[in-house]
This record gives sequence, C-alpha cells and structure tokens, in this order.
Amino acid sequence: MLPARARRSCRVGQCEVSSLEWSVVFPRRLSFLLLTAVLAGAALLAGCGTTGRVTGKEGAANDVAAVKVKPEDPLARPIQVAWTSARASHCGFIFDAGKLRSDYLATEASLGAAPEQMKKVEHAYDYTYQSVTDSIKDDADYCTKSRTDAVRDALKRYLSGDYAPGARIAQ
Repeated sequence: MLPARARRSCRVGQCEVSSLEWSVVFPRRLSFLLLTAVLAGAALLAGCGTTGRVTGKEGAANDVAAVKVKPEDPLARPIQVAWTSARASHCGFIFDAGKLRSDYLATEASLGAAPEQMKKVEHAYDYTYQSVTDSIKDDADYCTKSRTDAVRDALKRYLSGDYAPGARIAQ
C-alpha cells in the first residue's frame, strides 16, 4: 500500500513515488532482515525434522538408524519389524509383507495401545519400511550371506509372533 502522500499524487497509469516515500513503506534493511529471519526459521524447522527421523521419533531412515534404536524406545518394535520386512522383501524372501504388517499392528493393538499411540506405531512402521526400501533398492550387493542369515533369523521370529526388538545388522 502506498503512503497517503503518494496515493494523492498518482494519476491513472502514472505514479511517481520518491525513494524517501518508499523507505517509509518498506525499508530495504527491514526486508533483508525479514527474509533472513524466514530462511533461518525454515532451516531450523528442517533440522528438527531430520533430527526426529534419525533418533527414531518417526522411524528409521536406514540400516544404521534402525539398529541404533534402543529396545526401551516405544517405537523400537515397529522400526525393527519394518526394517526386517523391507530387507527381506529386497533380498527375495517369500513371505507376505502386508500380512506381517497387519499381524504386527494387531498385536500392538491387542496389547492395549491407545489410538494415539497406534497412529505413531503405524507411522513409524510405514516410514521405516519405505525409507529402508528406498535406501537399499539400488544396492545390488546388499544381500550378502551374513545379512540374509540375520534377516532370516529375525523374520522367523516376527512371523511366529515374537516382535521383541533385537534385530541385528550384518555386513
């Protein structure tokens, strides 16, 4: 919005506003500071989201993050079950990943998880499954003998209904 003095002197199609009047409307320094503050705020928010993913608050983004989740973390089970499911699918194990997911979520619900907690568990599972799948999909050498042995052991436990955290990463 132009200052009142500038609006009075404007005609249709012509408007002259002196730099002094524009400095009243929006000083350049103020615009620079505002832009800097917005960019800094965006960077801080982006950093918070990344920190949450790495520490397991949303799920695990890769093998290393999944293994580092402590067993006492309330999201350790969904992270590790999803991590194992993604790795097993990638390495060609024959099982129904969707059934494993639904069986696991049903078990969590039967243990008395509140609806709010179930949403977090489901989100952690889905985020981890997708993130791990995306992180290993182009690695043709991912499925080493030691990795497939580790995945096989964890998958057997999960398919039998034992969802205790404790999956291991093998090189």
